[in-house]
Formats: sequence, C-alpha cells, structure tokens
Amino acid sequence: MRHTVAERPRLAAEHDRATVAGTGETAPLRVLQVALGYYPYAGGLETHVHEVSRRMVAAGVQVTVLTVDTGRGLPAVEEVEGVQVRRVRGWPANREICLAPGIYSAIQRGEWDVIHCQGVHTMVPPLAMLAAVRAKTPFVLTFHSGGHTSRLRNLIRGTQWRTLRPLLARAARLIAVSRFEAGLFGEWLRLPEGRFATIRNGAGLPQPTSPAPARVSGAPDPLIVSVGRLERYKGHQRVIAALPRVRAQYQGARLLILGAGPYEHDLRQLAERLGVADSVEIRMIPPGQRQEMAETLAGASLMTLLSDYEAHPIAVMEALALKCPVLVSDTSGFRELAEEGLVRAIPQRSDAAAVAAAVLEGLRDPLVPEQVELPTWEACTAQLISLYREVVRESRCHS
Repeated sequence: MRHTVAERPRLAAEHDRATVAGTGETAPLRVLQVALGYYPYAGGLETHVHEVSRRMVAAGVQVTVLTVDTGRGLPAVEEVEGVQVRRVRGWPANREICLAPGIYSAIQRGEWDVIHCQGVHTMVPPLAMLAAVRAKTPFVLTFHSGGHTSRLRNLIRGTQWRTLRPLLARAARLIAVSRFEAGLFGEWLRLPEGRFATIRNGAGLPQPTSPAPARVSGAPDPLIVSVGRLERYKGHQRVIAALPRVRAQYQGARLLILGAGPYEHDLRQLAERLGVADSVEIRMIPPGQRQEMAETLAGASLMTLLSDYEAHPIAVMEALALKCPVLVSDTSGFRELAEEGLVRAIPQRSDAAAVAAAVLEGLRDPLVPEQVELPTWEACTAQLISLYREVVRESRCHS
C-alpha cells in the first residue's frame, strides 16, 4: 500500500509506538476502554474494567475509560487511580437500551493505539465498534455475557449476536471470560478460532482483618450469603425458599443477600410469606468498600449464586480466594468451575427441598479447595496488555 507524503510522518510515529510497546521500552501504549458503566456503578463488568485499568496504569499503559452517565451528575472528566475517565450523557436510564451518541464522537476525536469494547448486550459496544472502524483504530471486544429476567430478551440473544456479526468480525480479537463463553460465541458467530481469546476474570478482595469463626463445619449459627443484582434470574428467591428447611436443622441460620435491583420487594414479600423475614437481610455493599466485602465473605459459612446464567462470575472468584465454600447452579460458566472441583453445583431447576439439601451439605461438609491456583487480576491484566501489543503490531504491519 502506498501512502502520501503527508501521511508518512503519522504512520512512522504509529509504527514507532507499536514497536516500543511490543519491546517494553519507553513510549506507553494508549488504550481506550469503552464501557456502559464504570465506578461508582456496581456490577461484574464495572469491576472488571476498574480492576484491569488501574493495574494497566501501574504497568505503564496510558488508559482512558469512556463511559456513560445516565443522570447521576458525575464529573464529565476525572482521574481515578491514574485512569482518565470521560463520561458522556446517555438516555434513558435503562442499561440495555441506553443511547449515548457522545461515545461515537469521543472516539472520532481521540487517538489511541487500541480500543477495547467491554460487553456485547447493550447499545454502547456497537456504537464503539462502528466508531473504531471509521477511525481506522484496531479494536477488541470482551463479551461479558449475562442473563436476563425477561424470557423474551433471553430468546432473542442469538439473533442479537448474529445481527452484530459484521461488526464483531472486524474485531482484532474477541475475548471470552470462560471456556463456556468462548464455545458459545464461537458456535453462534462462526468466526475462525484464532480470532478468539479466553482471559478469565480475577479475584481482588483485600485480606480480612479478623478470623472467621463461622467457617466451621456444622457451625450452629451459619451465615449464608447470596450475592448479585436483585433480579429474578439471579436466583436469590431459591435460597429464601430453602431457608425454612435449613432452619429446621440450624435454627440460627441467617441469609444475607448482597445486591440492589428491582426484585427487592418480591424477595422481601417471599421471606415474609415463608415466615423467615427475621432471618433474611437484604442490603448492598458499595463498590468501593472492598474491605467490607472481604470481611463479609470471610465470615460466611457458605456463599450461594443460583443464577440462571453467568459467564464467569467475579463474586464466586472472590469467595474462592477467601476460601469460602460456594454453591451454584449447574449451568453456563458455573459448570467448568464445578468440573474443576472449585464449587458445588446443583441442577438449575432444583426445587426448594433440593436446594435446602445442597445448602445443608455445604454447611456440614464445606468444599474448600486446597492449593488451587485461581486467576488473579494481575494475570488478567498481563494477558490483556500482551494481547493489545500483539493487535497493535498486526495492525501496523497491515497499514
């Protein structure tokens, strides 16, 4: 390909940056992370972007997070632990259909070596991918797929992914957070295997400051913790339904549901109807209070996440890092964790009696894997930086 005289200085500079990034020398790699949500919003995707971005900065990468503010009045520009955060307005507040045209113009105005689109289910990634294509900037995408309470939304997922295929096919790499997710999208998108990479989420809670007396087999007053956004598909109601049978064996058993969302009223009503409201607490730990989350999980006898779908749940990895036994549904990304002996799994449609039996087993015979090497955020970050550099080298070679 021939280039004009005016283009050559720019191309030379880009080639130099790519070469230096690939050899670990002085010029920093410039990365744009595009995500619908970022701190102080809570969620698995938000946690992922925050954890890897700040570690990339520590590794010498220049990171900008481009995200959306749906009316909270957050700063349009700020720096968070060395990460440059830019927010554009989005409408409406509904996360999946939120429109944020400022994403496109911000990408067109900026200069980055690689753009990382985070997520596949909302309106933000398609806009970011289109802008990256128009800007002739290489981009990658991490799926971060998840479930939904709406059966219709779940049914049209495949159609949604196939509709996005022309843009996804332009990605330099498509990143899955589990083998399950890689296989799922590989089947749906019919793209070459070499276009996919699997990079697991890490676990990054601080160490608890106090011992965990509840982490004892058969403890008389066990604390069960169910973590996740308060949506029906997350399965909190299944644990509440099982609690009367659990309390018949452990009178002091308590259930702590950590999360926020539209299903809270239904969960409280269910607990009242079953006569266990005095043993069920529902609250949220703010995203920035990582020490409180660590102390809470460390004091739990069992963590449950009986969700209908999870690609690779960060909450489970955090619990495992603190040696907290975990009970999950035998579905989606949970299955490979169970096959590795990290968690116990029960059939997805287990009734209250079966869930109670599994919870009781988890309390009497806690599964705490020994000498297991779990993925860390440091490893996740290192893999991403390596992938970025590879993508940049490939892109410059084809210029």
